[in-house]
Amino acid sequence: MRVLLTGASGFVGRHLHRALLDRGDIVLGVDLNATLLARSGDTLDFFRTDDRRWDLAIHAAAIVGGRASIDGSPLGVATNLALDTWYFRWLIRNQIPRAVYYSSSAAYPVALQQPGDIHRLIETDIDLANPRTPDATYGLAKLTGEQLVPIVEAHGTRMHVLRPFSGYGSDQDEAYPFPAFIQRALCRQDPFEVWGAGDSTRDWIHVTDIVGATLAAIDQDVPGPVNLGWGRPTSFDELAGFVTQAAGYSPVIKYRVDAPQGVHHRVCDPKRMLAFYDPKITLEEGIRQALTA
Repeated sequence: MRVLLTGASGFVGRHLHRALLDRGDIVLGVDLNATLLARSGDTLDFFRTDDRRWDLAIHAAAIVGGRASIDGSPLGVATNLALDTWYFRWLIRNQIPRAVYYSSSAAYPVALQQPGDIHRLIETDIDLANPRTPDATYGLAKLTGEQLVPIVEAHGTRMHVLRPFSGYGSDQDEAYPFPAFIQRALCRQDPFEVWGAGDSTRDWIHVTDIVGATLAAIDQDVPGPVNLGWGRPTSFDELAGFVTQAAGYSPVIKYRVDAPQGVHHRVCDPKRMLAFYDPKITLEEGIRQALTA
């Protein structure tokens, strides 16, 4: 297939790019940061000017930057509203037959992610007709994107909508919790810093499985929305314990209650994903790979 991939130099994008090339697809990668595989270019400008017809489009370009960016730069993150809107306009204008839209677990209502019993988020917890407050402007942009998807589908594009939970991997930017923990462990930080009180949970999924589930959804024509996650709640205390134990030491934990923390619980029900894809890399294996990379 001839594939357009935006955000091709980003964390998910570069892994997707390699996987698509390994399949024999012809890929044009677009990213603000040029690499050997991705040409340099503003994705907004590309969507405004490109008039070619691709077999498949995967839109992985987004402004995130971790929790500090989500909370500290809401207008910057809100640029995703423009990126996604122009993506949809481009799909309609060029009559692209198939496309992937990466939504996010941040689109889920924050009211379902509070302290107390863990609510495993299911796809129907988002009611596009009557949405509740998502997580910050990043979640708002993704929720808005999902509301626009039916309009694109009405113009003939088959859309695959995916909601990744906490993606991680060995080459992720240190602005995110997992690589930050890995670097602290490699430096044998003691006391070991954890943002928040340590009891909030996340559902970790390796980037290899995000890519694998994406390609499986395309190949098996799964429309979505589909959660991408394990359904395994792991607290930041537990993550710190796993990482430091794997690194071979037992530091004192230092809690940064003044740091950005996000919602308390964010864990998915992965049943829809498991109907077409089984994740391969456990959190323990992902930690081992990251510590030895």
